[in-house]
Amino acid sequence: MKHTPGFLAIVTDARSRITECTIPDIKVMMDKSQPLTLIDVREDHEFAAGHIPGAVHLGKGIIERDIETKYPDTTQPLYLYCGGGYRSALAADNLQKMGYTNVISVDGGFRGWKDAGYPIETPKK
Repeated sequence: MKHTPGFLAIVTDARSRITECTIPDIKVMMDKSQPLTLIDVREDHEFAAGHIPGAVHLGKGIIERDIETKYPDTTQPLYLYCGGGYRSALAADNLQKMGYTNVISVDGGFRGWKDAGYPIETPKK
């Protein structure tokens, strides 16, 4: 997807303040059965089409509204991903502004996960 300069500018700004990890980092944690709170911030239809196994869906449009209810511990590690790592960077920046101190954006996002050939989960109907 080709992003506009204005959008890329705000993502670059957010990335200057957040922590990021990679898809292989997430895969290693999963393979070692390490505790992992993985939050998919994509749109509802994107999540429904497939997501990283074990991910919880809190779309970018609602994450700031709902995060404190679902994850009240502001020190808990939260790993956010989207399609490629841009929306998750913006969401991570906002959560930090809300007082969350251990938010990590997953660079590469769902596309990176899928391109690596890792398993994909779809919601049960």
